[in-house]
Amino acid sequence: MAVSAVIVTLYVAYHFISEQPTTAQNGTELPVANGASEQVADINGRIRKDKTWTFLLAASDQASGNADTIMVGMYDTVNQKAGLVSIPRDTLMAEKPYKINSVYHGGPEAMMAAVSDLLGIPIDHYITVDIEGFKALVNAVDGIDFEVPVDMSYDDPMQDLHIHFSAGMTHLDGQAAMEVCRFRHNNAWEEQVAYTDVERTQTQQAVLSAIAKKVLSNPQKLGEYAAIFYEYVDTDLTLGNFLWFVEPVTGFDLSSGLSTATLPGDGTVTYKGYTYCYELYPEEVLEIVNEMINPYTTPVTMEMTNITQS
Repeated sequence: MAVSAVIVTLYVAYHFISEQPTTAQNGTELPVANGASEQVADINGRIRKDKTWTFLLAASDQASGNADTIMVGMYDTVNQKAGLVSIPRDTLMAEKPYKINSVYHGGPEAMMAAVSDLLGIPIDHYITVDIEGFKALVNAVDGIDFEVPVDMSYDDPMQDLHIHFSAGMTHLDGQAAMEVCRFRHNNAWEEQVAYTDVERTQTQQAVLSAIAKKVLSNPQKLGEYAAIFYEYVDTDLTLGNFLWFVEPVTGFDLSSGLSTATLPGDGTVTYKGYTYCYELYPEEVLEIVNEMINPYTTPVTMEMTNITQS
């Protein structure tokens, strides 16, 4: 009965409240008329794929205000394909602040602009979530079973952060999932493990995929998800926009429709006195962009990107 009630509620909401989201092109939002995407070419002559959107997904590290997680998502609702690409937090930029994670101090709009300039694609909307919201969502789905990739032992009393896990399958509640996602290295006095920033982003992607599977398999908790969303999430999407996505999402197969990647590069670069900058590999990045998150019908070219080299 509960599932039936949810279905009826979603049906009514979808038909009377839902609103197709806008898309961005060269920083300008394009209106949507009569339920159809506005097919307008950009300055490079590119046309958007029908009913396809890009999103910035970000979260701060809370201690410094820098972005701790930066991801670009693309969802093609027509072909039921989605891409999720992580941008390492220390990715090099030509101008100050030189590392892309510091752009987050200017807000999600500033980060959207920086990511769009970097990758040569428009970012339509942003979704940011704080740590408490992340933990609440994991707890709402009764936790996740997850393969912790390495032994983790780290303590930071200043942040009240204590991360201690053995490698292997374990059940994570909200607090534990947050700790696994935030882990970067062991304590100085502990045995260090081979765990790069790229591997860290891969762990974050895997955790998000596990959470998404639990969310999609528990539609009866829609009300609880909505409450968490409105308390903890900051976004420029409206309620009507989210309701519009309900119908395509219910038919989405995560196992076959979702592709994930982390932008490849070298994290040991020094640039204008800033150490441990992450210099992207342009050709490999371009391939990932075109395969997973390009919202256009034609490929992005290197000239459209702004990938800084030291």
